[in-house]
Amino acid sequence: MGSCNNTISIKGSSSSFPFPSNFLFGTASSSYQFEGAFVSEGKGLNNWDVFTHKPGTIMDGSNGDIAVDHYHRYQEDVELMENIGVNSYRFSISWARILPKGRFGKINKAGVDYYNRLINALVQRGIEPFVTLTHFDIPNELEYRYGSWLCPKIQEDFEYYADICFKQFGDRVKYWVTLNEPNVAVIRGYVTGIWPPSRCSGSFGNCNNGDSEKEPFIAAHNLILSHAAAVNLYRTKYQKRQGGRIGIAMNALWFEPYSNSSEDKLAAERAQSFYMNWFLDPIILGKYPEEMQEILGGDLPTFSSHDLVKLKSGLDFIGINHYTSRYAKDCIFSECEPGYGTSKTGGFALCTSQRNGIFIGEPTALDWLYIHPQGMEKTVTYIKQRYNNLPMFITENGVGEMENPNPTTQDIINDVKRVEYLSGYLDALTTAIRKEADVRGYFVWSLLDNFEWTDGYTIRFGLYHVDYATLNRTRRMSAIWYQEFIAQHKVGINEKSNNRQ
Repeated sequence: MGSCNNTISIKGSSSSFPFPSNFLFGTASSSYQFEGAFVSEGKGLNNWDVFTHKPGTIMDGSNGDIAVDHYHRYQEDVELMENIGVNSYRFSISWARILPKGRFGKINKAGVDYYNRLINALVQRGIEPFVTLTHFDIPNELEYRYGSWLCPKIQEDFEYYADICFKQFGDRVKYWVTLNEPNVAVIRGYVTGIWPPSRCSGSFGNCNNGDSEKEPFIAAHNLILSHAAAVNLYRTKYQKRQGGRIGIAMNALWFEPYSNSSEDKLAAERAQSFYMNWFLDPIILGKYPEEMQEILGGDLPTFSSHDLVKLKSGLDFIGINHYTSRYAKDCIFSECEPGYGTSKTGGFALCTSQRNGIFIGEPTALDWLYIHPQGMEKTVTYIKQRYNNLPMFITENGVGEMENPNPTTQDIINDVKRVEYLSGYLDALTTAIRKEADVRGYFVWSLLDNFEWTDGYTIRFGLYHVDYATLNRTRRMSAIWYQEFIAQHKVGINEKSNNRQ
């Protein structure tokens, strides 16, 4: 074995590399946050185009009209990925770019052509496309016509759209994600109303319409059945010929019991059931979690026998977007101060970031993100145990920093906190893999700074800094660190295979 001089030392022997040889190391993005070109070449308006143009919705008054102009700069961005050495890129297709009016209009050929160019550019460089069908953005036409996720008609629309994507791109795309974080879309769109379609009850948020105790469960039901429709279609019509896999990406918080009491331990389980298991249980186990059935009763929709047949298609993998953890505190047997999760809608489990005035992890620029790497191992282990060790991908993991209005070059480049965060979370993931969790890939959020939903451009998540005035990309320390991490683990993988020969 030859020696190699790496700037970051590799601890231990080749047995310390738990990643299989076909492991995907990637970066992640989404169409609304990256592409821009919001009315270019036939694209229709989506719900986020409309929402961000309403005054007062986005912290800095910005929108994704230009974002980081990935639509025109994708070649340059693919080169940045190649420089890091990733072998996969997770991106989403803009539904309104393919079908400006959903199934009520024509296919936009220019949109199809754009994604063909992007996919071909990736494949030519040995980068596996990992494609999400919808990452929060849907054609606004569907919201306007029938209320989007509140209406069962959306299942037909989603299946129609998925069919076009499988047909056009499935010869080169071998990893499909149906929906990104449907739990977040539902909670922010229909419980608190801070995201489109901005529906909630008065006691939950500032909305003109909605019912936070009923609508989230209707929207979720239609999201689950839309996923099932797309998977069913892929299984019956495309999978055998194209040889790909299909799954879903969930936002996964780790819920740590607030105390060692049995009540708080049950509250942590309820919090998980009302957050992630809400979607994964029906898709994988064919029914809603028992805690939801007990607490919600008739407010929880039921699956027909026809639905249950469709749900049997399940999924091939679980995508996990994991960033942070929370404490969960019982609100059934104990008094709870007001906060998220304390009502029936959240399973009577208060989700809080602190206990006795101490945060669950080191605070960051984001009021929701605390650094708690052990949450990664615990989340992966929990999912492994609950869902029979189905294949998993960490489809997002990363940390954001607050926009600095007058940064020096050093400020831009030296993102030490991000390096520490990624290192800690990847260590925790490594531990879970050593304990035989079937994890097959890891994607950093994100390649570039980008439009961060209601935070606009005030938070930066990129391995590359983006100057929003010029759109120039500048490599940060974290990009170099990730490049070296990937290179070392490829060395470890090669050493393992050489030792076996």
